[in-house]
Amino acid sequence: MVKEWQEKPTKQLVVNQPAGHVENHETLEDAIIRETHEETGWQVNPTHLLGLYSFTPTKDSATYHRICFICEPIKKNQHTLDPDIESCTWLTREEILSLPLRSPLVEQCIEDYENGLISPLNLLNNVHLTAYDN
Repeated sequence: MVKEWQEKPTKQLVVNQPAGHVENHETLEDAIIRETHEETGWQVNPTHLLGLYSFTPTKDSATYHRICFICEPIKKNQHTLDPDIESCTWLTREEILSLPLRSPLVEQCIEDYENGLISPLNLLNNVHLTAYDN
């Protein structure tokens, strides 16, 4: 888990799974590997898709979409974490739920994992990346 600074509604330290954005021409798997390394220093291997989620925090806010993956940790590297990340650490479920969460999706992903709601990675289609190779 990462402890990161959330700016709104007020600046506070919250707990989240490593997360981020997919860069142009990047597969989801490559984004997971890159973002996890940037935010935690861990090299990981995505093994399964946990779920697809959306969350709208308030009536007037944007809707956030989350694609959650299950990964196996490979190795911890010495790495400077992203500036908004305070720290990363392994926490128990109870420790996670005792802290302020980035969103309710943090707890939902944990519950889905504990309930065995996983799918194979071959549900993902990255054909768009090869469409311009010719």
